[in-house]
Amino acid sequence: MAETTAQTATPRSATAGSAAARSRADAAAAGAPARTAAGADPFVLAGTAFASRLIMGTGGAPSLEVLERALTASGTELTTVAMRRLDPTVQGSVLSVLGRLGIRVLPNTAGCFTAGEAVLTARLAREALGTDWVKLEVVADERTLLPDPVELLDAAETLVDDGFTVLPYTNDDPVLARRLQDVGCAAIMPLGSPIGSGLGIRNPHNFELIVERATVPVILDAGAGTASDAALAMELGCAAVMLASAVTRAQEPALMAAAMRHAVEGGRLAYRAGRIPRRHFAHASSPAEGVAALDPERPAFR
Repeated sequence: MAETTAQTATPRSATAGSAAARSRADAAAAGAPARTAAGADPFVLAGTAFASRLIMGTGGAPSLEVLERALTASGTELTTVAMRRLDPTVQGSVLSVLGRLGIRVLPNTAGCFTAGEAVLTARLAREALGTDWVKLEVVADERTLLPDPVELLDAAETLVDDGFTVLPYTNDDPVLARRLQDVGCAAIMPLGSPIGSGLGIRNPHNFELIVERATVPVILDAGAGTASDAALAMELGCAAVMLASAVTRAQEPALMAAAMRHAVEGGRLAYRAGRIPRRHFAHASSPAEGVAALDPERPAFR
């Protein structure tokens, strides 16, 4: 997801409204579960188990203080950082926040328009951060920020061959998803709608098709605007949800982060439980058999 990361803390104005928001944010953060070993239903990505199925981005946060509160409230264990907008040597950067919270850094190639740019950015990230994990983004233009399928597939194949664990941001195209899987990507990350649009999942059927054919985790990436979007992604069979703007640009980011955490957990439980089939007509919950026969000449009650 395209990101613009706050590099230094920017104090917010000391108004009564912001104080109240901070108080509610503290409450949301306090409710975040302690990060523990993955339990009975872990999210396994490239052989690594995570307790949380919510992947956060760092773009759009008004300050590092707000970002830290939101990350804490979300319970995330994996967070993306836009390498082309980050100086790893700067003290007090987003990397400091992630390190302090014990959150694993996932570098991404946001801002790249060609396979060559993305490959170079990934290699620089590996050198700077010591990780071969990369969230691969190759967009076609600045207006739509939609993935360029040709350049994306080319970059993915190159990076996989170079030993990277590749997590590609892609269109909700089942054919492209299968090709990315076939070249060795560790997950498929289709967009629900354009980055930052908040339009939710515009084509749920395509997500079902992608999930049905996938042998690697499918992760919603881009388009979520509120908690119901995250829950729907999980109910459709996604293994996790990746989001940034929906939280960082919310009126109260920490509260929205907590909402997203619970939505992902609830959606996953609903998926595992198995929903009832959709029907065109009513279907009584009580059985028709065994119903007492009443004599119309003798009312049950006088």
